[in-house]
Amino acid sequence: MNILLINHYAGSPEHGMEFRPYYIAREINNTGNKCFIVAADHSHLRKITTLSGYDNIDGVDYLWLKTKKYEGNGSGRVLNIFSFLYQLYKKANEIIKWSKPDIVIASSTYPLDNYLAHYIAKKCNAKVIYEVHDLWPLSPMEIGGLSKWHPFIMLLQMAENYGLKNCHQLISMLPNTLPHMIEHGLDNSKFNYIPNGIDLSNCIIEELSEMHTLTMEKLKAKNQSIVGYAGGHAESNCLDLLIDAATLLPNVQFVLLGDGIEKARLINSVSTKGLKNVTFLPPVSKNVVQSFLSYCDILTLVWHDLPLYKFGVSPNKIFDYMLAKKPIVQALTSENDPVTLANAGITIETGNPKLLSEAYERILQLSDFERNRLGDNGYNYVINNHSYSYLSNKFIEVCKK
Repeated sequence: MNILLINHYAGSPEHGMEFRPYYIAREINNTGNKCFIVAADHSHLRKITTLSGYDNIDGVDYLWLKTKKYEGNGSGRVLNIFSFLYQLYKKANEIIKWSKPDIVIASSTYPLDNYLAHYIAKKCNAKVIYEVHDLWPLSPMEIGGLSKWHPFIMLLQMAENYGLKNCHQLISMLPNTLPHMIEHGLDNSKFNYIPNGIDLSNCIIEELSEMHTLTMEKLKAKNQSIVGYAGGHAESNCLDLLIDAATLLPNVQFVLLGDGIEKARLINSVSTKGLKNVTFLPPVSKNVVQSFLSYCDILTLVWHDLPLYKFGVSPNKIFDYMLAKKPIVQALTSENDPVTLANAGITIETGNPKLLSEAYERILQLSDFERNRLGDNGYNYVINNHSYSYLSNKFIEVCKK
């Protein structure tokens, strides 16, 4: 069985996010099937953007389509999206000849690629699977504050409705999306839940750079507890709440590892507040993240208080945290919460820095044994439920439907 995975933002451990397409494709290839990936050559999520044409990464065949470069989430990103879709249309016959697909998967976060997935599938008599990462256009409406009458949002809504009504099967990374999808045209018999995952086949942990190591060792020498965050610095990551909680805990060190369009503003905010217990570090490659997490006593992530999250969450950083065997503090208002399911730490309702600071204190007041038990709970949960070898088998089962 040949599978063509269309994912605008697909990356690899070498190139940066998104990682899921690479790991799913690699595992599918190990089963005797073949997965091909079509992605854009430029994405705000990747650390390497010098890509072009056909490529092979660890046995996974890629085609990088030439697209408009951009920064941020404005009109440049929209132009990048449409340049990708245009190249996909223009090279449809070439892509079919290259991949000979039995299954075409539309998986680009935004739903507009559904039109091209069906166009390609009809030309080669293939079936279409719609893989949903986030609910677009609901996500840009609630996180970005766009009106449902905004022309781009209306276009996205038409594409979501088309994808839900016409797909042969649907894969959702979020567990509670079925009612929303039925409302927009999905036959509930087509719904399949396959969350994000982790790679266990090659768990190489690389050392931090000298600069990162010196910083973490210096913080450790203060004999203060360290709360660590590893991930994007964007509006959706709600890091202002984390900084507000840090103001209430001057004797706890907070370290934020990563990059994003909000990072400069956040650094300025910390400086303006005169905080001495918040440190920002540059991003590192995926294989180095675990080395950073090992220095931390608590790992954390925070979310906005949005109705969107009632559909559930499945962020990769939660699974990285669980692999590190550290207790997790999360600020999230949702019916689906992996931290609580795993009994791996504390989840509080989001939006309240005092509650968040109290949650950190509760973890720090636990004995070493109790904190280690929370870490072990998270580790066992992620190993048993989120390995990509396990998830890829579920993926193949959906394709066979």
